[in-house]
Amino acid sequence: MRSSSSSSKQAADNSRGHLVTLRQRLYHALNLGTRYCDDKGRKWHYSDIEIQRLVLRSVDAFLDSISAESLQHQVVKESVGDIVGAVGSILASKCEATMRLASDVAVKIIRVIPSSMLQPHFSNLIHPLSSLLSSRQLRVAISCASALNLILSNLSSKREKEVWEILKTTNVVGDLVENVKGYSTDNKATEYFQEMASLLSKLLWRWPPFRFHVWTDRNLLNILDTVKFNPDCSIRVAVMQLFSALALCGNGTNKLLEDGEGLVKIMVDSLDCSNPYSVQIEGLRLAQCLMTSEQGCSKIIKLSCEPIVKAIITLMSNWSLDDGKLAKCQMSILVEACRLALITRWEGDHHFYFWKAGVDGVLLRLIIGNSDTAQQSLHSLSLQEQIIKLEEVFDADVLLPLRPYIWDILGCLAANCMEYFFPKMHGNETVFNILVVCACLAFVDSILTSRQISQGSVCHSSESEPASRAVLMMIYSPSKYISSKTRFILSEVLELKGKDYVGYILDSLKATSSGNKFGIPSNFRLVISLTSLACYSALPKYQKHVIQHGGIDILLSFISWWLDNPVHLNRSSVAPHVQNLFSERICCWPSSEDWEGEDMLLLFGLVALGELINAENLYGIFHNQMELRAAFIRDLQEICINNSYSGPRWYAAYILRHLGLYGFPSKFGREFRELLTDNEHSDMELIIKNQEPVRVHGVILLVRCPSLLPSEELLKEKASDSSFKQDSDSCNRLITKVRLSAQVDCQSLTKLLEYIYSGSFEAGEDIVKKLKILAKHCNLQPLVQLLCGRNPKWGTPFPSFGFISALGPAGRNFSDIILEAETSGPSNQDCSSCSTSVLHLHVHKVVLWPSCEYLRALFQSGMQERLFCYILKFWMQGTIA
Repeated sequence: MRSSSSSSKQAADNSRGHLVTLRQRLYHALNLGTRYCDDKGRKWHYSDIEIQRLVLRSVDAFLDSISAESLQHQVVKESVGDIVGAVGSILASKCEATMRLASDVAVKIIRVIPSSMLQPHFSNLIHPLSSLLSSRQLRVAISCASALNLILSNLSSKREKEVWEILKTTNVVGDLVENVKGYSTDNKATEYFQEMASLLSKLLWRWPPFRFHVWTDRNLLNILDTVKFNPDCSIRVAVMQLFSALALCGNGTNKLLEDGEGLVKIMVDSLDCSNPYSVQIEGLRLAQCLMTSEQGCSKIIKLSCEPIVKAIITLMSNWSLDDGKLAKCQMSILVEACRLALITRWEGDHHFYFWKAGVDGVLLRLIIGNSDTAQQSLHSLSLQEQIIKLEEVFDADVLLPLRPYIWDILGCLAANCMEYFFPKMHGNETVFNILVVCACLAFVDSILTSRQISQGSVCHSSESEPASRAVLMMIYSPSKYISSKTRFILSEVLELKGKDYVGYILDSLKATSSGNKFGIPSNFRLVISLTSLACYSALPKYQKHVIQHGGIDILLSFISWWLDNPVHLNRSSVAPHVQNLFSERICCWPSSEDWEGEDMLLLFGLVALGELINAENLYGIFHNQMELRAAFIRDLQEICINNSYSGPRWYAAYILRHLGLYGFPSKFGREFRELLTDNEHSDMELIIKNQEPVRVHGVILLVRCPSLLPSEELLKEKASDSSFKQDSDSCNRLITKVRLSAQVDCQSLTKLLEYIYSGSFEAGEDIVKKLKILAKHCNLQPLVQLLCGRNPKWGTPFPSFGFISALGPAGRNFSDIILEAETSGPSNQDCSSCSTSVLHLHVHKVVLWPSCEYLRALFQSGMQERLFCYILKFWMQGTIA
């Protein structure tokens, strides 16, 4: 009796022999046609229908004989190019008699032959398949769409440009749009719509230029609005895929949301747990695409806030373990739901509903597991006992891939709380405290992980950076409860674990700024070190320890080094979970960089320094080192003016306040400050009791502090007065008088005007106390925050000192120059300030004066207004050209 191994060998030999036989028959058929080579490889051509059928049947039989094992045979690898070339040629001939069979064989080729073997030959199939999408034979069109769907699903990014060039030569998007529109009118099969819509969505996802032709097609969008309510799950999935691809374009999202209630309803309904897995996944991805920016999120939240949050929380809660394992589909749903929950990174009403829905309990369950008993037992333990107990179960859970998202969600929730937020308002305070313990344990582990990483290694723990960031955001949360509770718990965790990494952290930063390449830590270790130092510096038990070890000097050196050698770092390089399928494919969205952008190293260094100088007088640090102090101030001002991201700019301004410099330095601050002594172009007087009136400029107050302006009626009356017109002599200008409260003193007003004009000012503590009250009454919230010494709120935009708004209708009341277009054209439809009949613009001398030396010279030359306007128009046209 033969052994089983002998039988297997015999079967393998028989299979290989059969494969070789079928290959010989295949090449016998191919040899009946003409094969030739061009720059794209070998091709086959023969117009005889029967020969085409013979070749197609031979290819079909050969494909049927291929098994997983035989794919490695040389006979298969050598045949791929000839097979694809022949089928592509037959498809290109568009012979009615063979199109059906050829398109079916094309689908089988893509399904049987591995993508790695097919990639070099895709071009021979894509063009003929694309040209047949509009075929009158529905089965041909469906098969071609199915084949292209498979190709694009497996297309490598390296081949995208090559395929894009092919697709540009065909009207593939136009044909697909017409096919989708024809579905509802021609009563075509569900499979037809599914394949066409799915292929169109893949094209829109990979190549943004195609999107414009789709979202501008009103008829298509109307049909999709009707089809989206089809009860067939496959149809709903295809529609949501198409909406998701369109939503990657900011303009496309705006178009979809013009009447967004129906779209949001189908999205929310799809998140119901009763739906099939595929519907839930596409609903989550559609929601992520629509809310891929703060602007998109804001629009969706306004339409349906609570239902969306409830759906997210339900999906994050709806899981269970089977024999200690989680089903793959459940994990996919949880990951996508957690990604969607990252809308917590933006301010909005949704934060209230997340807390109301018990988000802290949901996050805790995802961390410590599914056991209610385990959670209940933790409630009765002391903090020290909780720490010990949680250490035992902390890394023993199958949900570890979710940890990075959990920490980000927790950090974002904490960063966007109100000052008097208290977890007990919406749920169980103990649950939140246990969640903070878990975060602090992960924080300590992240430092240990960073120490164990070899130089240049990228194999770091995926949750290290998110956990460190979460603790930092909780420590610096606007909520007094969250901030104080996190500082207390972190101190207890560090003390109980007996871990003091301050020396290691400072040594890492010192090695970086020393310029000695040997021993410089990786970017990942730098991020963890700086984040950790910012947290340590906020703990009373460790703050003095950091300072005694030279922490401030080391941070000053590090910041100076960074400014000379800026290390721009995307967060995705140290936190891979922030990468997703959509982030690199979006287009036409307004820039919405993260608060730190690519300058996270600088930001975290400034955060740590800002906390340390609360406990140490910077004047003492710079004692007898005035040049060093002046250089440091210049560095901080440079960050405020020229850095691209709000986070570093805010913290630079926050540190400057400890040096007696308040506000937000701006590029033309010095030039605009000089306008405070300019009476020639002033048009308002601020009247203070028993003091000389202060002359100011209305347009500057309009843009930067409208609270100081008089009523709108008075401004309109002023605008209609002839003495304010462009032709008037400046010395006869109408001056509007504004009487201020008797409680306003001249010194405080002077400093406030310095801030309004230049963005910053220098002051002592005595004036700061008075300015707080005045700034509050003027609703200058960013200045109030600085004057009160509160840490910058994470995500707050840096105050803008631009004058674009002065070009609007309100700014026309203060305009003293009109720019008219040279070419004939329509008049300004919305201009109620003048009767000029040509296209024109109302501008302001006082804004132009400090912004351009050339224009300032023209002003000072004594040139007449009319001649100046003519030259200014010429200058602006030349600049624009």
